[in-house]
Amino acid sequence: MAETGASPLPPTPPAHSPLFRAEHFVWLTARVLEQRLFAHHFLHGNADPVETALDAYRNEDGGYGHALEPDLRGPVSQPLHAGHALRVLDAIGRCGGQRVERVCRYLTSVSTRDGALPAIRPGQRGYPAAPFIPIVDDPPSELLATGPVVGLLHRNEVWHAWLFRATDFCWHAVESLRESHPYEVRAAVAFLDSAPDRPRAEASADRLGRLVRERRLAALDPERLDTYPVSPGYAPGELHFPHDYAKSPHSLARAWFTDEEMERSLDFLTGEQQEDGGWPIRWRQWTPSAALEARSIVTIDALRTLRAYGRSIG
Repeated sequence: MAETGASPLPPTPPAHSPLFRAEHFVWLTARVLEQRLFAHHFLHGNADPVETALDAYRNEDGGYGHALEPDLRGPVSQPLHAGHALRVLDAIGRCGGQRVERVCRYLTSVSTRDGALPAIRPGQRGYPAAPFIPIVDDPPSELLATGPVVGLLHRNEVWHAWLFRATDFCWHAVESLRESHPYEVRAAVAFLDSAPDRPRAEASADRLGRLVRERRLAALDPERLDTYPVSPGYAPGELHFPHDYAKSPHSLARAWFTDEEMERSLDFLTGEQQEDGGWPIRWRQWTPSAALEARSIVTIDALRTLRAYGRSIG
């Protein structure tokens, strides 16, 4: 398969390889943005079409909306949409310049009194959103929303006034964690992997890894999933695995798991590919369209993780 109008592409992956099957799934079901991302990551596609597709979600305030994050529908900008946009720009090596400057101005405008981000601002009220996402009038700052954004900006050596207080918030939030849940831990890892103070980040990651193992927040044995607790508010079976925390061998979270545990996790991830070529989502599904969009995002993420660990995908 080849992207129409694109530069010459490498040979089609072997039939029935994970990449070939995923490519079919993406062309059949994905949004234009994920199709462009797939072509960029796996078919030598150019980054420009990805940026063009991402622009469709951008608003005049510098933020992003229009269901860029599939569980939030409607046109209004939200911090979670901005975080998603930054992940896309980071993935294609375009996380810098005036585009990111505009995003940082938006982040400044929506930050709470402590200089960090809420997950959902009340402007979402009146537009469709997943029922498990709370919308309140005065939302607090959350590591879940702030940590990944701060980490991405530091990794790309973006310097903006917004980062100073937001970074301080993340340090305080991470170092104060005594109880947590998988998504919050993953946000902490996203921050720590790129935080500029590396000795401090390594010490925090070490403590966080002990918390993950003590609270059994990572499913280490895929053959005994029923023995692992599901965090409160999560969907039945919504477990997280070593590969969810350590997206690459270079992540600080990789040290939390033995080689055997990581290999089992990657074997499980490989085996999760569905007959249609996509990977499943484990969180609650609320509309077929949002679920299908999320599956495309998860599928690209799964392939990138497997490739990062040197697994053959086709």
